[in-house]
Amino acid sequence: MIMVATNHLTAPIPTQLPELKPDTYFSQTQWQILLALVDAVVPSIVADSEVTDRKNHLQISKSQLQESYERIQSSMKTPPDYEKFQQYLQTRPLDNPRFLVAVKRILEGIPNSNRKQLGAILNIMATRLGSLAATGYYTPVNEQPIHVRESIIQAWNHSWMTVWPIIGNSITRIAKVCFAQTDPFFRELSGYTEVTDDYKPGPSFDFDFMQFEAGSEIETVDTDVVIVGSGCGGAVCAKVLSEAGHKVIVVDKGYHFPSSQLPMTAEAGVRFLYEGNGAVQSVDGSVTILAGSCWGGGGTVNWSVSLHPQGFLRQEWADQGLDFFTTQEFQHCIDRVCDFMGVSDAHIRHNHGANVILNGSRKLGWAAKPCPQNTGGAEHYCGHCATGCGSGEKEGPSVSWLPAAERAGAKFIEGFNVSEVLFDETRGSKTAIGILGTWTSRDKDGNIHTPESERTQRQLRIRAKKVIVACGTLNSPLLLMRSGLKNPHIGKHLYLHPVGQMNASFDEDIRGWEGGILTSVCTSFENLDGKGHGVKIEPTSMIPHMFLHGHPWRSALQWKLDLLRCRQMNSYIAIARDRDTGRVYPDPDDGRPIIEYSPSAFDRKHILAGIIALAKLCYIEGATEIWPFVKSMPSFVRRSRSTDTTPKVEADELDDIDQGINDPDFAAWVKTLERTGLNYPDATFSSAHQMGTCRMSTHPAGGVVNPEGRVWEACGLYVADASVFPTASGVNPMITNMAIADWIARRVSQDLIRGDQIRAAL
Repeated sequence: MIMVATNHLTAPIPTQLPELKPDTYFSQTQWQILLALVDAVVPSIVADSEVTDRKNHLQISKSQLQESYERIQSSMKTPPDYEKFQQYLQTRPLDNPRFLVAVKRILEGIPNSNRKQLGAILNIMATRLGSLAATGYYTPVNEQPIHVRESIIQAWNHSWMTVWPIIGNSITRIAKVCFAQTDPFFRELSGYTEVTDDYKPGPSFDFDFMQFEAGSEIETVDTDVVIVGSGCGGAVCAKVLSEAGHKVIVVDKGYHFPSSQLPMTAEAGVRFLYEGNGAVQSVDGSVTILAGSCWGGGGTVNWSVSLHPQGFLRQEWADQGLDFFTTQEFQHCIDRVCDFMGVSDAHIRHNHGANVILNGSRKLGWAAKPCPQNTGGAEHYCGHCATGCGSGEKEGPSVSWLPAAERAGAKFIEGFNVSEVLFDETRGSKTAIGILGTWTSRDKDGNIHTPESERTQRQLRIRAKKVIVACGTLNSPLLLMRSGLKNPHIGKHLYLHPVGQMNASFDEDIRGWEGGILTSVCTSFENLDGKGHGVKIEPTSMIPHMFLHGHPWRSALQWKLDLLRCRQMNSYIAIARDRDTGRVYPDPDDGRPIIEYSPSAFDRKHILAGIIALAKLCYIEGATEIWPFVKSMPSFVRRSRSTDTTPKVEADELDDIDQGINDPDFAAWVKTLERTGLNYPDATFSSAHQMGTCRMSTHPAGGVVNPEGRVWEACGLYVADASVFPTASGVNPMITNMAIADWIARRVSQDLIRGDQIRAAL
């Protein structure tokens, strides 16, 4: 196939969003209440002398306005002028159509069951008695002035009834995410841009996706192997099997986007690149979950980090009877995938956020190191990979593995929703013989924003000798369930690597969205229990809505003022190797993944240790303010160093030494954080790694697949993604996932060759 060069572009080709679906899941009154609450999170804030709409403008005194501006002037390297500052505070997101659309897209992306629960709460607040119970006022929320609405949300944050802090979390998260995505003044004053000034898209592979004519009959296609999912597991399988001479078809419900369309805007990115419009949450709302859902899967939106599975993990899995993980052959699998992608830490240029980890760890005597990147030797100074990598330097599935598979003869189908795996049970055993699903084409112009009803749709049956399920940890078990498999372990043992997060501001313009997202890691806290459970400390994505969604909201003014300083912020995560698990199951209304998971006390204790370590790293590197994502925990604000030059008496000289993290103010704040802890809904968590829902085992009583990836319940059916992990990997799971997929694909190839030999002999 040809490589398409688009170096003449100076910005990505916009990816048009589909029209919103009807918002009739809420009544007019429910919408009024919801938007009145959203409005109170990020309202128009004006001086009292300029108030023209007392219901919808949050009034502050002139002295408070002046004091706020002076605070911004003293804390920002390049503060806005006073007029711009006022305009920023005065802007009302509800008057911005783009903001309203973003709110509705988030709600469109969540499961029906979650919307019904929210709708029920909104109904309660629509009545006078319900309003009294929920807010302390007979007058419904949508009829209250903005300062009362703000105070209601503030009261919810401290309510002893868990439901109200949870509702408050949901409302504030929606408002914060949509504001960070869409507010023009925030974008202007922060300096954030979706692409760099020197944007130049890299080459893209011109995939030759299979096409089908419209028709009422099921169309049948034959192949040796069909792979469901084009992410890190499926893509490796496709390359290995096609290069071994087998006929391979890879299908995915997502669509391919060339580098000329990447990175996307925030709204387009969450809609086309992530599961559930980027709004997936656990049932109790404690964890926000990011999972790739596009051509290339998580490998399209991940951050290049390529850490090997550690020796203790391999031994732990071997101790469960899975001896393969301590063999040299497994190391060969790791080496093959790393060599193919050019994994290395030799060409990294660290940005400020990464250097805080490296330099701070050195000063504190902790272990830290660069993170190898799958960038083929390129420096890859890119902070936007979470909305797609326009440079084409990240050697993920759609850049390297899938093009190699197509060159070896593999065929691909995008936009294919698989409904079930097909089986032959006529010979007394259950044997996978293919898949059934619905294909939806692009429109005549090659776009996918147009309604599906206006594009060609066709039911397809793909018959195959072997079926490999690689839909990811959230969707692979659901496909097995839809296909009638009954193993009780399917969907269980869900690990999420739960993450606690912290933002920190510094004295300089950092522009943290510039440079590699995650190029360093501190490993001193990864084994806190002596059994490999603990946390790694890492930088995180600095795309605004991704690092501000959990930034503590205590008042509208505080939050808007904090955001102005985002260009001087870094954001960090303490990512736990979780011991305790959850499960995934289908939504009864629409079949989407429902995640039942809440970080256990055991795992939260480790995350807290990581958050405290992060605070110390940021402090020792000069952070001026530190915000853990805990609502009841005040931020730490560093006091200005004394400018007193009066000579001190000799006896006081020891009092003048640099105390570092022993600074009494900071030490007292850390003790308060330790006492406060990380308890939901006061603290919130996130996850970008999902593992374990089809776990590997030595016996059907212990898991879903055998040590070679074959599903225990059926012949010819395999799972090859992170869902087969026996426990959490403890490192960013891409390399572990790919190495296991390499192993499984080679076993599938041997089975195919053996089967062909047997048939030939007959």
